[in-house]
Amino acid sequence: MLLLALDTATPAVTVALHDGTRVLAESNQVDARRHGELLLPAVDRVLTASGHRLDAVTGLVVGVGPGPYTGLRVGLVTAATFGATLDIPVYGLCTLDGLAYAAGQAGLTGPFVVATDARRKEVYWARYDDARSRVTEAAVDRPADIEERVAGLPAVGAGALLYPDSFGEVPPGMPEHQSAAALASLAAEKLAAGESVETGGFLPDRPLYLRRPDAQVPKNYKVVTPK
Repeated sequence: MLLLALDTATPAVTVALHDGTRVLAESNQVDARRHGELLLPAVDRVLTASGHRLDAVTGLVVGVGPGPYTGLRVGLVTAATFGATLDIPVYGLCTLDGLAYAAGQAGLTGPFVVATDARRKEVYWARYDDARSRVTEAAVDRPADIEERVAGLPAVGAGALLYPDSFGEVPPGMPEHQSAAALASLAAEKLAAGESVETGGFLPDRPLYLRRPDAQVPKNYKVVTPK
């Protein structure tokens, strides 16, 4: 097993290579506006650092969100393209699950909530019983609207840090952004245990956009081409 994992659903452009036992190399850069520019060089760095070529990869793991439309699609399309070119499976995992797993690796136990920044004064979030057990569907909401649902729970992620009045304590040492290393480790663990990991064709099934893209075709625009 040689899994190449990547995620662009958060401001982090994150890539990792996992051999089924451990993470061989990883790259993490936080830049919400340059996913397209940073992703492929990050893949190249990780492969070079690990001493492997792209054609040695046996599977792709990609975070399917939730995340802003444009950034999320950079990772989805890149993973799908690699998968089609190399004729290997593409596995999709919820980005929030990767953060939850990373929180578990950092020592967090018991119920908690994961929240990332959804912009527009909203967060993407979900509740977990533990690092491997999500108990709600991923959702997008204003922090003030979910205060009662997350009350008393430790919180993880950039969304919780942005809105401390709405979320519980963020324990020290918890991840702020997504980590492809955690995502790869989660996928490797699930595959080794024979657990279901979502796969897809051109794009992994059901990417979690949760809302429509910001870019829209203008309405009532003036036609300037000749009839």
